[in-house]
Amino acid sequence: MSLRALIFATLAAGGPLVVARPAQAQQAADASRVHPGATQGASTATPLPAPHPRETLSGDWGGLRTHLKDAGISVRADYVSETFSAVDGGQRRGGTYVQQVRAGVDLDMGKIAGLAGGVVHLTVNDRRGDGISAVNVGNRLPIQEAAGGPYTRLSELTWEQNVDGGKLNLRVGFFAMGNDLGGLAIGCNLVNAAFCAHPLSESGNTGWYNYPNARWGLAVRYKLRPDLILRTGVYQVNPDLGLERNAFRPFAGHTTGLLLPVELEYDPGTTPGSQVLPGHYKIGFYSDTANAPRQGSSGRVGGRYGGYILGDQMILRDGGASSTRGLSVFGHFTANPEQSAQITRWYAAGLLKTGTFKGRDADTLAIGVIHAQVNERLRALHAEAQGLIDGYTALPEGETAIEMAYGLQLNRWLNIRPDVQYIADPGAFSNRKVDDALALGVQVKVQF
Repeated sequence: MSLRALIFATLAAGGPLVVARPAQAQQAADASRVHPGATQGASTATPLPAPHPRETLSGDWGGLRTHLKDAGISVRADYVSETFSAVDGGQRRGGTYVQQVRAGVDLDMGKIAGLAGGVVHLTVNDRRGDGISAVNVGNRLPIQEAAGGPYTRLSELTWEQNVDGGKLNLRVGFFAMGNDLGGLAIGCNLVNAAFCAHPLSESGNTGWYNYPNARWGLAVRYKLRPDLILRTGVYQVNPDLGLERNAFRPFAGHTTGLLLPVELEYDPGTTPGSQVLPGHYKIGFYSDTANAPRQGSSGRVGGRYGGYILGDQMILRDGGASSTRGLSVFGHFTANPEQSAQITRWYAAGLLKTGTFKGRDADTLAIGVIHAQVNERLRALHAEAQGLIDGYTALPEGETAIEMAYGLQLNRWLNIRPDVQYIADPGAFSNRKVDDALALGVQVKVQF
């Protein structure tokens, strides 16, 4: 039986998959629970401690999982599936299914070997299925975040070291630089890879790589103060490591350059006890030393670069200072030079409502729009080759994705997200006339 079939069979059978009670009802039930020997009217009855919420589908393995964690070994695994159908427009109608299974272990070297502040991370990633963007729609902004690279690979092998109580954090090894830089977690309340969780102009224009693509690197994070973080590092540029034959060969291929980023992050309202509405703001710049083809003409450029401004901010909060219910806004802007970039400008904006209906405090409703602008040099080159009378202005300026998703948090380890996406000018980056597309689907996330 496939993993997907097993999950839905469990749902149908009424097994351990149980919809969580509303928070208020659960709290009332916990408060009313007393020792068996206490009478109903006894004023001195002592409530039993509330059971620890089940964080994962597989639970605590009869206490083994907790025992391993206490010994410094944390095991983690998760599953994501995204089933979508193109119901109108695009290249053709039809649907696809993609999935990702990720498993790993984190070793606390303080507990294991007495090396305080050190943690070893190991992650293996497996993806399967063909994405609907490639098969049915023909667009650049992947409708399914888990699509692409349908094979098993090593995604992380690193040593992380905290210094001075975590004020300085270092990570060295084989990993995706996007784990640390250039993204907003809020975007993963939507499904399109352009929202979750990095602007694709970062990875599409330089040697920048996001998960699950790993490269050798050193990441440095320094807390200037609790709400102000400086990040930098140095990362390998090696396109051959993106090939399936090198999935478990981290030393394969050849290094063509280095990517050097710097990012400043400001996080108002995130320190304990703060009454300020929480937000995250990032401004960054990166330089890639590798030579690359010059866009729109012959020759090569001696390096690539780009910059970005990202942010999200809660603007309304339901409840007290500790409440996560509320309305947040987010946005992206990136810029890359015409001489080296396929995407020269990137714009994104959206809204996230956390806590939707009574008793649904963890559910989310997200709406977002992204516009990725095609390099005018590439448009002009194609228009000239095709002899278009109106020149490059006759071609689409770029591709736009509009998405709405509802995240149904059934319990701590299961989220089901119905989703609808509208793609305008899906043929913009392939210089083809493709009708605007409408895609419907659902994402399932399970923590094991």
